[in-house]
Amino acid sequence: MKKFLRITLILSLMGASHLYADQYSALYAGGDPIAGKSLLQKNCISCHASSFGGDGSAIYTRENRLVKTSRGLKAQVRNCNTMLGLKWFEDEELHVASYLNQTYYRFEK
Repeated sequence: MKKFLRITLILSLMGASHLYADQYSALYAGGDPIAGKSLLQKNCISCHASSFGGDGSAIYTRENRLVKTSRGLKAQVRNCNTMLGLKWFEDEELHVASYLNQTYYRFEK
């Protein structure tokens, strides 16, 4: 009986994670979080660390953070790209937004 419950639990979790993955992939379709992490580390961390200390991740987790929606996240990435003159293409912005959402924000829609 324990084995049956364990298998049922595992299958349920797999199903739930698949649903989340479907929602997430639709939200950031075409976004590559691995590429986004690389772009973020290369271009953003030093500024965020100088403003918020540590590794700069406090900008994403602070109580009064500016980003509150997936649309806001995409807009903020675009804003930083423009203000800093990074000259990222839209797909690169999407990669960064995808990484940030997966790692910190976890917006579902």
